[in-house]
Amino acid sequence: MAIEIKVPNLPESVSSGTIATWHVKVGDTVKREQNLVDIETDKVVLEVPATADGVLQSIAFEAGASVTSGQVLGVIGEGGSTAAAVATPKAEAAAPAKAAAAPATSSAADDVQGPAVRKLLAELGLSADGIPASGRGGRLTVEDVKSHAEKLKAAPKVEAAKPAAVAAPAPVAAAGPREEQRVPMTRIRARIAERLKEAQNTAAMLTTFNEVDLSAVDALRAKYKEQFEKTHGVKLGYMSFFTRASVEALKRYPLVNASIDGGDIVYHNFYDIGIAVSSPRGLVVPIIKDVDLLSLAGIEKAIAAFGAKAKDNKLTMEDLTGGTFSITNGGIFGSLVSTPIINPPQSAILGMHGINERLLDIEVNEDGTVKRIKKGKMMWLALTYDHRIIDGKEAVLFLRTIKECLEDPARLLLNL
Repeated sequence: MAIEIKVPNLPESVSSGTIATWHVKVGDTVKREQNLVDIETDKVVLEVPATADGVLQSIAFEAGASVTSGQVLGVIGEGGSTAAAVATPKAEAAAPAKAAAAPATSSAADDVQGPAVRKLLAELGLSADGIPASGRGGRLTVEDVKSHAEKLKAAPKVEAAKPAAVAAPAPVAAAGPREEQRVPMTRIRARIAERLKEAQNTAAMLTTFNEVDLSAVDALRAKYKEQFEKTHGVKLGYMSFFTRASVEALKRYPLVNASIDGGDIVYHNFYDIGIAVSSPRGLVVPIIKDVDLLSLAGIEKAIAAFGAKAKDNKLTMEDLTGGTFSITNGGIFGSLVSTPIINPPQSAILGMHGINERLLDIEVNEDGTVKRIKKGKMMWLALTYDHRIIDGKEAVLFLRTIKECLEDPARLLLNL
């Protein structure tokens, strides 16, 4: 009995998807619940599992093809010993040509790569050996190959230059081949570009800055970090403090938590905070719902869970939907200061940056000797806001509220 593999129902806001990677090939034996193929949409990557045990008889769409809800991706049939004989006529006809073009031997790594990956490796003249894999089960993804190719392209070609110098003197100005590579944007990257440009074209974005001394937060973390991790099973980071401080500021200045809908301002009496996370497929902003009801431990657990899901491409549409305010932390990459872009339809976003120890004050005695040196662990904060509904005064006071809460974290516990 043949069983059709169909594209799952896509979310209402997603019209189509792109075949990213097939994890099996025609003739392979598959098990129920085994992931067969990844479908990339403009927001998440969907896995399509097998609904029964059997043998993959045919594949209707190769990697890179666009598909919609309900389309048949392939067929699973019964049996295991006849796997080689159940391929589609089209595949059988193409087999001799492929066999002639293929190398006489193949590595074990080739057997676990999807068709798209093998095709790209062949086009680029690369081997799967030595390329770091980020896919499930140690599989290579198309992004892994592209990233490796870019690194090879950027690396200085020292090896090629030495023989030329030994064989015959060459002009110092001689350059190697000037190459270019054109790679289509992934759906997620294209969606990121679309959303960011939408924000620039729609919102009247302005950024205000302040700086915060995180010495008190750092001392609190140092004192309780071991006990906190032992009790709650998660590390005590900076992000939970910034998230709680942001909620306190949003309560005082509700316009920052509002959004524009046509000619109306929509005020939200809940606090769903988006936390920007880097993933192998680009920047994503999962949403922590009702943050005002969570403890510091609850916030840290939610952030850790989203980070793991983003790394494994397991974020769902629900994880990425909604949000009334966002926080992005460029400091983990060493950023000193930046102007983050609003995540529509939100009206503001907080940017965190690197922490640097700095001299704040020197107190001297009457004889000129140093009595006290005050240092601080300083971070620049940036608030980008939509000037259409948020005035400069509110934005500055909002950022100052976050500064006050973090420089005296007892305020967060006492609601001061």
